[in-house]
Amino acid sequence: MKIALYGKNTYFFEKILRKKGVEIVDRDSPGKDLMICYGGDGALLGAELFYPGLPKMPIRDVETAPHCPKHSLERQIDLLLSGSLTTTLLPKLSGKACGQEFFALNDIFIHNKNSFCALRYQVKIDEELYADEIVGDGVSIATVHGSTGYYKSITHGSFRTGIGLAFSNSTDMTNHLVLSERSVIKVRILRGPAEMAFDNSEETVILQDGEVAVVRQSDKVSMVLGLELFMCPECRRIRREQRKSGFENSPF
Repeated sequence: MKIALYGKNTYFFEKILRKKGVEIVDRDSPGKDLMICYGGDGALLGAELFYPGLPKMPIRDVETAPHCPKHSLERQIDLLLSGSLTTTLLPKLSGKACGQEFFALNDIFIHNKNSFCALRYQVKIDEELYADEIVGDGVSIATVHGSTGYYKSITHGSFRTGIGLAFSNSTDMTNHLVLSERSVIKVRILRGPAEMAFDNSEETVILQDGEVAVVRQSDKVSMVLGLELFMCPECRRIRREQRKSGFENSPF
């Protein structure tokens, strides 16, 4: 098996892999079987952004995100090499605007370009007008995987099927939605400018007044191994406790 690594602090992790006889190849070399994304959620999103279509295994950097006893680095590598990991196919969104198209594993966010000025926009869902005018910071359109990220921070909930719409800081009550995976969402800017961003990409699209963005679920998927280990609730609990360590008795 030829494995490429993606992430900032892979040196220690690479030593363990080589000890177990794994062939490590350059991330840009042909013939890779798998890319291990070593870091956090951003490492997985970054790897998918630059190397779409290649199977990936996300592993959290143990120095910043300690693992629970069941998910030590060596244990995760052994599960990989024994073929015991679950493979998950994660759907991706397609976003089109201004003659450009991009694909998002997590979410597409259309928000105000100027933080001191609210965005005004319309929303159509499957060619039916959902909102004639929304005034606020913008709208997040999320996949199932992305529903545990920014979508959740707005709505305080997540979902398991479909596409989610979360409206950020709207002046009027606007219901957040979970739509069918076949739905087509159109957003027209009434007063901008707006910025259309996706995942953790530095590339964005600027939308001026009258311009329309179209978002739907694409036919592209991301193949991820061991997602259940990466999202382990016990690992997450330990990580949160570590972040609070040392501040318990500090004045606040």
